[in-house]
Amino acid sequence: MKLEWWILLAVWILTIGLLFFIPKKKIRLALTAFLFKQGITWIFGLAVVQYGLLSYPVRLFADVNRSSFTYEFFVYPAVCAIFNVFYPYTRSKLIQFLYYCAYCTALTVPEIFLEKYTDLIHYLNWAWYWTWITLFLTFAMTRWFCVWFFKGMEKEMDESAIHQE
Repeated sequence: MKLEWWILLAVWILTIGLLFFIPKKKIRLALTAFLFKQGITWIFGLAVVQYGLLSYPVRLFADVNRSSFTYEFFVYPAVCAIFNVFYPYTRSKLIQFLYYCAYCTALTVPEIFLEKYTDLIHYLNWAWYWTWITLFLTFAMTRWFCVWFFKGMEKEMDESAIHQE
């Protein structure tokens, strides 16, 4: 089996493992963030491939879709769910900004290595900073959506599950 397939398998296993750290009382928040993020990334993921910005030479469901099913449909939405579940809403704006930056960087740096050393992703008319910026914006969109969606529902949920900003 090629290195790329081992990486995909490892990423699926790691992501599934991370999902087990979501507290039971925050599963609604995680699912909301996950599903909202899927909608965003699925559309954007298809667009960047269609417009020739990125390509994914090795991917699941290659006959069906030119986008990365693993990243756009599972990994990134799952990471976003974790991002929202552990969001430091009680901390300062600086800490919240750094939280965004940490997640964006943690996803961008491995992508740089994957682009350079594997056939999982190729930048055609793209650069690492576009990845970082789009991650930041889509994390923000999802966070805002979750805050809006759960607004006024703190009494039904555990009050620490979501916080209005």
